[in-house]
Amino acid sequence: MKRIAGYTLFWISVGMLIALLIANTFWNVLLIFLLLLIGYNLFVC
Repeated sequence: MKRIAGYTLFWISVGMLIALLIANTFWNVLLIFLLLLIGYNLFVC
């Protein structure tokens, strides 16, 4: 369980770093939506 939490926190930090580099809000929202969709599909399937 600790490995899953660490993995999740690592990728959240990577996503926050990417959000800092992308200035446009539209692309941030699009990236968040796509990653949530992919993550949900990988978690469920």
